[in-house]
Amino acid sequence: MARDYYGTLGVGQKATDQEIKRAYRKLARELHPDVNPDEAAQARFKDISTAYEVLSDPEKRRVVDLGGDPLQQGGGGGGGFGGAGGFGGGLGDVFEAFFGGGGGGGTRGPRGRMQPGADSLLRTKLTLDECALGVTKHITVDTAILCDLCTGSGTNGDSKPVRCETCGGAGEVQSVQRSFLGQVMTSRPCPTCRGAGETIPDPCRKCGGDGRVRSRRDISVKVPLGVSNGMRIRLASQGEVGPGGGPAGDLYVEIVEQQHEVFVRDGDDLHCTVRVPMVDAALGTSVSVDAIIDGPTEISVDQGTQPGAVTVLRGHGMPKLRSGVRGDLHAHLEVVVPSKLDSKQTQLLEDLKRLRDRDTAEVVTIGSQHSGGLFSRLREAFSGR
Repeated sequence: MARDYYGTLGVGQKATDQEIKRAYRKLARELHPDVNPDEAAQARFKDISTAYEVLSDPEKRRVVDLGGDPLQQGGGGGGGFGGAGGFGGGLGDVFEAFFGGGGGGGTRGPRGRMQPGADSLLRTKLTLDECALGVTKHITVDTAILCDLCTGSGTNGDSKPVRCETCGGAGEVQSVQRSFLGQVMTSRPCPTCRGAGETIPDPCRKCGGDGRVRSRRDISVKVPLGVSNGMRIRLASQGEVGPGGGPAGDLYVEIVEQQHEVFVRDGDDLHCTVRVPMVDAALGTSVSVDAIIDGPTEISVDQGTQPGAVTVLRGHGMPKLRSGVRGDLHAHLEVVVPSKLDSKQTQLLEDLKRLRDRDTAEVVTIGSQHSGGLFSRLREAFSGR
């Protein structure tokens, strides 16, 4: 005699798949052996799991509706984990009963043909001047754009997508496998429609049903002043159009800053090296440098400037991004001593030496106020000070 699977779950014969699933989940929460250790509850849990296994399978349910019992016709083995009071609907149904989804069948549904597009990334080279002053760059991008023939529908002319015959529009197919735990139901995306739940029998002649085509296009990128190497500018909805004509992703333009022939950038500060002849360092002078933003700028070299001295021009560096503040310009002074002298130059320097008879070469005592310079810095680095 055929068992009353509908009555076991407490639903009518016209109950929908969702109503059957809700009834099973409600009873499973009450009768699960981990929740209710009573032997009668375990037997009841076995019955409802078997009933859900049968009614959640369209073919088995059809046999029940015709008055038969699929489990008595070789369609099952009494449900459950080999009579161990287990979970007739498989591990997926247990996860569904207690966590509202997971490994069970049919909970995801079709994902649809229209999907969001991916983000794109390209790099553009900028000079230091362009980073400092800002610029509008015209770049060419190669991305997927909306198909202008089908406007993203993927169909040819007035044709329409149809429900997938493989999955019946569910977007996924289920399979039941036997294991030592019993029957385990698994779901995977439909191989025919790739999870969309529908297919296109007459696809667009231009995009082949994808709803998008690849194309090169020119766009303008406004680069704000103060950008630096590695920064990215985001252009919303300028990336890849998604499958099925889905919304486009974003386009990111990464800045690649080129090396400058004079200045070295350190954040918002600029550094340059100024070579000063020995005489000018002793007497004092000024040097003009073509600053990036300010143009010709005078750098003052004080009288008696020593090798390695640094002159700082406040506010003459790079602009801070999204701010009116600017960094500093650091001029590193390199005193140049002549390597060759003619007789007149030699005589003049000897005269100067006689006049400054107190200036003599000496070994500097460690810790004295005159022990600075390169050697001192090396000593401090190796001593860990």
